[in-house]
Amino acid sequence: MLTILGFAMIATFLVLIMLKKMSPIAALVLIPALFCVFVGKGAKLGDYVIDGVTSLAPTAAMLMFAIVYFGVMIDVGLFDPIVRGILKFCKADPLRIVVGTALLAAIVSLDGDGSTTFMITVSAMYPLYKRLKMSLVVMTGVAAMANGVMNTLPWGGPTARAATALKLDASDIFVPMIPALAVGLLFVFVLSYVLGRRERTRLGVLTLDEVLVEEKIEEKVEQTETVLVGSGGSGGSGADKGAAPAAGSGAAALGDDEPDDGFQGLDPHRATLRPKLYWFNALLTVALLTAMIMEWLPIPVLFLLGAALVLTVNFPHIPDQKARLAAHAENVLNVSGMVFAAAVFTGVLQGTGMVDHMAKWMVDVIPDGMGPHMALVTGVLSLPLTYFMSNDGFYFGVLPVLAEAGAAHGVTPLEMARASLVGQPLHMSSPLVPAVYVLVGMAKVEFGDHTRFVVKWAALTCLVILGAGLLFGIV
Repeated sequence: MLTILGFAMIATFLVLIMLKKMSPIAALVLIPALFCVFVGKGAKLGDYVIDGVTSLAPTAAMLMFAIVYFGVMIDVGLFDPIVRGILKFCKADPLRIVVGTALLAAIVSLDGDGSTTFMITVSAMYPLYKRLKMSLVVMTGVAAMANGVMNTLPWGGPTARAATALKLDASDIFVPMIPALAVGLLFVFVLSYVLGRRERTRLGVLTLDEVLVEEKIEEKVEQTETVLVGSGGSGGSGADKGAAPAAGSGAAALGDDEPDDGFQGLDPHRATLRPKLYWFNALLTVALLTAMIMEWLPIPVLFLLGAALVLTVNFPHIPDQKARLAAHAENVLNVSGMVFAAAVFTGVLQGTGMVDHMAKWMVDVIPDGMGPHMALVTGVLSLPLTYFMSNDGFYFGVLPVLAEAGAAHGVTPLEMARASLVGQPLHMSSPLVPAVYVLVGMAKVEFGDHTRFVVKWAALTCLVILGAGLLFGIV
């Protein structure tokens, strides 16, 4: 019964958000609360929610201060050289922009943190997508898939969890998987090329100057029409009188001194730039990422200290610090709110025992004849299981059971651990992954739209990695 209710709860959640019948925050809170009552454990809902919030609180803190830290770094111009390089490659060609999105996401993913990757990628690419009227779900989908492949790095999380759960060395799991993961990343680039060609066919190719000129013309026309409508029935002379101020105001609004909202993050003259502190900010970021990889301090503590330091050094005046915090407050609130809402979902899933029953059912339905092929089975199961549950739940709850079943048929734990990494490109778009809310929130994309677009392509990427692993004899 718990198995059925568990799958029903997940299906209900996905259907409602994909049909846009509920917001993700409301669905993450209300649906598990309702199913908790159905299970007959409504009296324990408070305990389950507190347990879920307690387990995800460090993640929420990390995301909050990471958004502030990297938001300020973007403000002061730390990533401008990278952005300029990518944009120089992209120009105003939709094909190059989509490929550039995948490339930038893959490069930034080397730090092992999904939220960091999405903040930098969206901040750099969002203005171009908006200017050229490109599909924003293409941006979020490509970024999520590239990050999903790179998330298998030993310091990214899944590999370390698999190694811990099966008592293996992380390098023994990861290094042999490199060829298959490289094929997966290459597939993401090929897919981004195909999606980019589709966008190019739909939109054509322009130079950035042409895009800006077209937009300025559109703005002037809109302003003129607004004045004409506002002058109503005042006759021809009234319209003529209204048109002149409209043109004048349009010229003023489009002058060189007026900030360009679409390219605020790339404006080389923005007031928040700190060129004299560039190397300090760069070294601080390298030190922060090094400390994160070496695990010198917990990640939330590192970002908390980093955010406080970077604000103090770059903006020594308190009003300026308040302004920077206010500028990033919307992203902080959206993401932290989503994380705590997700805590209700995971708390109920785990507290009621639905996750355990679902995992046991999945293992029990595997035919005995598939025993010698448990690595393949694990690779296939990693797609839905890492999408419907957290990495902790899969690697510490399900993988040991699968590995035990595989060992009885001569399948080594190393093969099982490698196969378990296959589902990560899809996992990064799971509603239980906090970083995906950074991605869709900053890109102003509905989570349901992102899900509808990315699931099929991410699942295909996972299967390509699995196929490459089988071909190379890795799994």
